Amino acid sequence: MKIGVVGLPNVGKSSLFNAITEAGAESANYPFCTIEPNVGIVDVPDKRLDVLGKMYNTQKITPASIEFVDIAGLVAGASKGEGLGNKFLSHIREVDAIVHVVRCFENENIIHVSGSIDPKRDIEVIETELALSDLEQVSKLLEKNSKLVKQTGDKSLLTTVNMLSRINEELENNGQARNLEFDEDEQKLLKNFSLLTAKPVIYVANIGENDIGKEDNKYVKAVKEIAEKEKAKVVVLCAKIEEEIVGLDKEDREMFKQELGIKESGLEQLVSTSYDLLGLMSYLTAGEKEVRAWTIKKGTKAPQAAGKIHTDFEKGFIKAEIVSYDDLVKAGSFLKARENGKVRIEGKEYVIQDGDVVLFRFNN
Repeated sequence: MKIGVVGLPNVGKSSLFNAITEAGAESANYPFCTIEPNVGIVDVPDKRLDVLGKMYNTQKITPASIEFVDIAGLVAGASKGEGLGNKFLSHIREVDAIVHVVRCFENENIIHVSGSIDPKRDIEVIETELALSDLEQVSKLLEKNSKLVKQTGDKSLLTTVNMLSRINEELENNGQARNLEFDEDEQKLLKNFSLLTAKPVIYVANIGENDIGKEDNKYVKAVKEIAEKEKAKVVVLCAKIEEEIVGLDKEDREMFKQELGIKESGLEQLVSTSYDLLGLMSYLTAGEKEVRAWTIKKGTKAPQAAGKIHTDFEKGFIKAEIVSYDDLVKAGSFLKARENGKVRIEGKEYVIQDGDVVLFRFNN
């Protein structure tokens, strides 16, 4: 899974990126301090792995991972090349979801490109540029496919033309492609176009240190109102504090978080929200050699889940031996769980559940 971190310059994007990836990306008080995208591979926090690791005395623990991409600050006119905008927009096309960082704090020492704090305006600037970039692409595709229908009479292209027409109209009316509903065939087509405005969005309301734990931040309220209309998700955090936390050792981190009343780190919040937004979950495999988490879409059946490990597992799938994580921990071992009747034999139609601990049987 690849997630792009976007926003206007000086909203705290690079500070957030540093906090969640500990990558040390340059973070400075001037526009475009990030030009080439910084990339960080982050382990998905999952306490279940440590528990299973001890239970199996395993040699190796492998968490699931997410790739975060810190994309340079966009500005008004980005779709026309302002601030190296076209280059930056191309980086966003490659991600699965967008984390849009919005400044929700006042600080006269940190420059805002528009001279004032206004989350609604800032969000509109970014969304307008994404929409304008998509509109240019969709208009060309619509024209091309419409001509092909007339020239060839190929009715199979009508689905594409009709979908592009709907998207084109939505974008012309200052909307986003993700606001539309698409059937299964259209969703498959949509993936081929890599539209910026079709990507799911998490808004990160970046608050000041003094606003941690407060409920009356007017800027945060504005972000939440926009997200509610768009059916997007919101995470509220202080990127500066998150960046400071990762500079501490593990014990001090927990003490500092407790002092500030922070229950979950920015990474934990973003990971859980990203999984929820994209309809993802993890199943687990466990043994002496390795304990591992595997990320799959909710609703994935056993053979396809096995295919995440190796294509041969899917092709030769026979059955899956499954025990829930909670039942396994309660029993203390896989053998005890089997004796207690908690291990089930499931076939090709079984839908894997979050936290299933799975042993696949397959033909070589």
